[in-house]
Amino acid sequence: MTAAEVRSGGLSAEDLEQFREALAAGRKPRVQFTESAGQISGQIGQVVALEDPAVSDEWVVVKFGRDELPFSPGDLRIAPKGPVPRKVAPVVVEPVLSGPEFLIDKPLPVKPPAPRKSSEEEVPVAAARKAARPVKAKPGPSLTVTLAYGDGEWTIAANQGAKALARPYVIRPAEALRMVSLVDMPGVQEAVEQIMAAERAEAEQQAQRLRAELAEVEARLAELGEAG
Repeated sequence: MTAAEVRSGGLSAEDLEQFREALAAGRKPRVQFTESAGQISGQIGQVVALEDPAVSDEWVVVKFGRDELPFSPGDLRIAPKGPVPRKVAPVVVEPVLSGPEFLIDKPLPVKPPAPRKSSEEEVPVAAARKAARPVKAKPGPSLTVTLAYGDGEWTIAANQGAKALARPYVIRPAEALRMVSLVDMPGVQEAVEQIMAAERAEAEQQAQRLRAELAEVEARLAELGEAG
């Protein structure tokens, strides 16, 4: 194994893009856990999915043992080619408590290397690591209520995400003013009051014109009555 085949850091953007292409082709790339992965450092897993990095920092789903767990790119690196060497415990020499003794021909007592845990024994560690990580809840669809004014009419509508809960329908000006007054937005409330004042002034002018026309009609009707 050359030094170029072993990488101490996490996965690069190029590695992740190659993983995405491999998953699309039905392959499951092999990865090795880095030191930041904790007790499972040095173990080998298979990438089975790439989730949305905007939702969580741990979006690379790796199959390890019987579990499929999410990890961050920094927890993983490209797996080395060939079999992974087992970690052997260092040789420990027991101290000699008796008098001086020549140890040239005497074999040193050596502790046997600790047996390597099988994947079944490592599953509880991975499961505990998975349970310790908080799951980020996905936000629900947004709710939008729109109060609008146009062509002399007030309308209100409601949407939840892309779904229309209530199509725009006409409401009375007094209802629109009451809705705006419930929200502490002075600028918006002043704009609504100005629209109401303009409509009121226009209605008063129209009423005056109608009263003048009615007076003319009544006078004409009176003249016709006298002539008859």
